[in-house]
This record gives sequence, C-alpha cells and structure tokens, in this order.
Amino acid sequence: MNSSYYAPRGGLPPQNQIVKDRAIFTDSYVFIPRGVMSDIVTSYFPFWHNTRAWVLAKPLSGFSDTFSQYIVEVSAGGFSDNPEQDENAEAVLFILEGELTINLDGKQHILKPGGYAYISPNENWSVKNTGDKPVKFHWIRKKYELVKGINTPKSFITREQDVSPIEMADTDGKWKTTRFVDPLDLDHDMHVNIVTFLPGGIIPFAETHVMEHGLYVLQGKAIYLLNRDWVEVEAGDFMWLRAFCPQACYAAGDSEFKYLLYKNVNRQMKL
Repeated sequence: MNSSYYAPRGGLPPQNQIVKDRAIFTDSYVFIPRGVMSDIVTSYFPFWHNTRAWVLAKPLSGFSDTFSQYIVEVSAGGFSDNPEQDENAEAVLFILEGELTINLDGKQHILKPGGYAYISPNENWSVKNTGDKPVKFHWIRKKYELVKGINTPKSFITREQDVSPIEMADTDGKWKTTRFVDPLDLDHDMHVNIVTFLPGGIIPFAETHVMEHGLYVLQGKAIYLLNRDWVEVEAGDFMWLRAFCPQACYAAGDSEFKYLLYKNVNRQMKL
C-alpha cells in the first residue's frame, strides 16, 4: 500500500505570481487549495513548542458547528505536554509525513505516515518530535456528545496499512472505504475514514445528507461536485462541506484518488 501523502510545503509565493488561485468560499462549502497554505497563514497554539498549524476548519455561525481541523507541523525537538485544553474534546491524529512520538494513557507509540490515533475526551496525552525532520499530521477535534446509557469510546492507535478497505457495493472495487471505527458502534459520534477511488471511479449521485464533512486529498486528483460547482481537486487540497451540501466526484488521472474524510454521526439532531 502506498503511504505517500501530500503535506503542505509552506514558504511564500514569489512577488511576480498572480494573486488569483482556486480558493473558494461560499455559504455551502469552502475549498482551500494547497497553494494558499503558505507560511503567513499559519497559527500557533498555547503549550505547543516549535509548532505551527494550518487551520482548515473551525465552527462558524450559520455554516458548520461540529468540528475543527488542522494540519500541524512540529519541528525537530518540538513537543507539547498539554496539547488539549478542552476536556470534552475528542480527536483524531493522522500522520502525513515524518514520525510523531505520542504518549497516550501512559504508553508510548511512534506514529509514521498512515498512523492513526483516536483520542478520547479527557484523555492524558502528549506528543514530541524526537527526529531531525518536521512531522506533519492532521488534528481533527470535536466536542464529544455525551448520551446517557452510551459509553465514551476508548482511545486507540492503528495504521491505515493495517486496516483492510471495504469495497462499496456494485463498484467493481473502484470505490473503497477504510473505516477505523465500526459504523454501528454508537459510542462514537464521529468517523474519520479514508476513501479511495481507482481511476474512473465515481460517486454516481449527488450525495445530500446531514453530516458535515472535512475532506483532505491525500493522493491523486479528481473533479468534485460541491453544491452546484464542479471543481478540479488534487493532492493537498481541502474541502469543507456544511450539512446537506450536494457532493459527487469523478476520479481522474492514472493513480488512486484518496482522501481523509471527517463526518459527524450517530446522534439525534439538537433542537
């Protein structure tokens, strides 16, 4: 399995580059192309040392209210002993590049590209880059929705390479989903999966549903339907879809089209 994922390069475009890019902001979706993830749009967080992040999504009034998503870059020697200040926040970390040492509930793990960590709310965890190169990873955060009689899920560590993708029905294997959590496990109120299309694979209808999405292209390229717009996307691009935004895609190129997908699940709608 190919574990080469696109990660932001940072830097700053030259002064002679034209300003126009593919970035789009609408009331139904946001499209953030990889070319706009430069040094000057990074953020810095309390208690994270030698670390910066590209913030891709955050709760916005009238748009999306369930999650935030970052690409975090921890330089050599960088660390955090207090990474999360919200005791109700759950998280998924997914490694794009480099190696991250994570201490989770008293146990140490080294996560490499494809490494996946689910971190339960109010968990005791810390991270450090013990290597000599930066490590880059997605950090997806959601406030866990407690339900009486439902258990809070436990933290766990795995890798994309160790989870067999499931073929979607009637697609001849052209559309597969790598699920890190059982969809029927109602303890979990969010899924962060990996979706893979072979060249020519498609979503053959405009999906229109209540789940919000954060969608980061790990590999390949496609033409993606976002509401009424067909947008050309490639590795490193990010799509942020509010609830009920229609979506579909056609995988293009000669390699797999693969993306990391967030969605909120398994809870009654708030009134």
